[in-house]
Amino acid sequence: MKQKGKTVAKGDLPTKICAQCARPFSWRKKWERDWSNVLYCSARCRADAAKRDRSAR
Repeated sequence: MKQKGKTVAKGDLPTKICAQCARPFSWRKKWERDWSNVLYCSARCRADAAKRDRSAR
């Protein structure tokens, strides 16, 4: 059961390094159920990585 009103400071959120741009990014609510599979900080980095993979073939 979730507790209402319980907040976490931004500095205490988990972070990762983007696989495309190598910049750090923080956990977001929309990634709550899929955080272990998140690799890119944005849709742009995800698209750039896909372009790079297609051009390498």
